[in-house]
Amino acid sequence: MIKTVTLNPAMDKTVEINGFTVGTVNRIAAVRLDAGGKGINVAKVLKVLEGQSQALGILAGHNGQVIKAYLDEQGIDNDFVFVAGETRTNLKVVDFLNHTHTDINEPGAEINPQDLQELQQKIFAEITPKSILILSGSVPVKMQRHIYQAWILQARASGARTILDADGELLQEGVKAAPSVIKPNIHELERLLNRQISSPGDAVVASRSLLELGIGLVVVSMGEDGALFVQKDQAIQADGLKVEVKSTVGAGDAMVAALALALDRQYSLEETVALSVATSAAQVMTPGTEPPRLSDVRVLTEKVRFRYV
Repeated sequence: MIKTVTLNPAMDKTVEINGFTVGTVNRIAAVRLDAGGKGINVAKVLKVLEGQSQALGILAGHNGQVIKAYLDEQGIDNDFVFVAGETRTNLKVVDFLNHTHTDINEPGAEINPQDLQELQQKIFAEITPKSILILSGSVPVKMQRHIYQAWILQARASGARTILDADGELLQEGVKAAPSVIKPNIHELERLLNRQISSPGDAVVASRSLLELGIGLVVVSMGEDGALFVQKDQAIQADGLKVEVKSTVGAGDAMVAALALALDRQYSLEETVALSVATSAAQVMTPGTEPPRLSDVRVLTEKVRFRYV
């Protein structure tokens, strides 16, 4: 079973504004609402990829009820803890004219220790060496930044595998617990190591320094330039796929879903690369955080090109 954890979910409100300009009145051309939060996005994509997953996390208020109703309607197994307050709304401004995507994210509600303990019990209920635990995204204000590290260590003690997709202190602390897989983008990798990375070769060297911590696979997403997949004994650079971009939101989450599925099904590194790059590319072909179409993933998988570096 693949378990996704979303500590800071959101209703993603995506608005299309052609010629978005700061400091003036902007007219919205189209708007959509999606159940969001990185772990929830991962679960949505896993459903499309025909993987078995359970979405866990924290929800609150009307937005939380809407998100749960969506997951139930889509047949995505979920077991959230409901808390006081309201699940945040994140605004995504898409400007096709200027080819920009702007995120305006709320911080999220506070979580008390009792609610967090209840969630932890749900996460580690029936976890086994066959389980995969995905810890991704931000956490609410005032939550300790070593929470992912603690849960990775607890999962490892049960023999479960872990995937970490976070930034800042959450990533810095989390890597110390040696998750099975991490998926930083190039900027997150720079911040993690406090160094500039100017080429794919630099990224490979940087990734290998992280493998020394006990991490099994480092995947560095590089947007249009593709992605790097670095293990101890080999590294692969995959080219980016040219597709029609409707929204870049969730592309990294789609890649995490593919990585989890590949890990669960024991794919080779080459098979993992093809599925991950294709799923991420298929995700940007859909509006908002609507999950990709399986048919697109299958077509794009055959188009992925990569080389050993």
